[in-house]
Amino acid sequence: MISLVKELWRTLLFLFSIQFWRMGLLWTFSIVFSHHQLIKDFFCSQRPKSYYRCSPCVVPVRPVAVVTGNIWPGILYCLRTFQRRICCCAWRKERSKLGIEMRTSKLFRMIGTNYIGAFVLTNLLLPLLESSNVSSRIVNVTSFTHRNVTDMQVDDRTVSGKRFLSYMQYPYANIYEYSKLFLLLFTFELHRQLRLREKSHQIFVAAADPGVVQTNILREVPSLLSLSAHFVLKYLGLLQSPEYGVSSIIDAALAPPGTSGAYFFGGIGRTIEPSILSRDAGLALKLWETTSNLLSTTPFGTEED
Repeated sequence: MISLVKELWRTLLFLFSIQFWRMGLLWTFSIVFSHHQLIKDFFCSQRPKSYYRCSPCVVPVRPVAVVTGNIWPGILYCLRTFQRRICCCAWRKERSKLGIEMRTSKLFRMIGTNYIGAFVLTNLLLPLLESSNVSSRIVNVTSFTHRNVTDMQVDDRTVSGKRFLSYMQYPYANIYEYSKLFLLLFTFELHRQLRLREKSHQIFVAAADPGVVQTNILREVPSLLSLSAHFVLKYLGLLQSPEYGVSSIIDAALAPPGTSGAYFFGGIGRTIEPSILSRDAGLALKLWETTSNLLSTTPFGTEED
């Protein structure tokens, strides 16, 4: 009985929080807007830009695909694919720089999982991918929620997450949106830099947005509200099963050679345009440089020789 009262009270408090209305209104608007991009071309008698899946069976050498977004699946994949000792040692060295805050704070864990981990892993693997004779593809799993960030100041406090410490409540909605925008900016900047490298002509990078998938992403939301949200989203036809949600990721991983810098969404190889802010080349470059500096200095750790 006591636990039920606590849960009801927690639900009531969350209903009157900014995070609830941000997730309930802005996130819903963002996913609807993404679907709107898919159907507007249909009503205008135009087909959205899409790419067919290239079956690995029809090519003489199977290409390598590295999928990031949650660092641990990426780590497991790279350990199976590349030289185990090199990746393990390099990852332990970089992980030691992240500091205790990344491991203990919810705020730093979210940024670390959604962005910092992908940044580190990708840069660790680039020399191996560049020296390989096999073409490779890097797929970063982002989210439609990045559209909710309309303005951003890139500095140490923003990238490390310390700017959010002033919030009275844990702003997981804001942090999630920012971390996914970080990842998208990084994806497009990586695409631009790879085009300038002579040895990187066989490395392609893309972003994939699975949409609203029935996962435990709302685990920090009161259970009564998370169940209600799943019911409403399913009724509106916006909630997808994991099996269907992964289709955009597979589309990006199996896109034809040369496909790079695209934003996959909706399955069937379809792509849409991300937010205008995510295409800001100057902002993306500044984010890359700031993140690189943070990984070698404070607040994630101290410089190492």
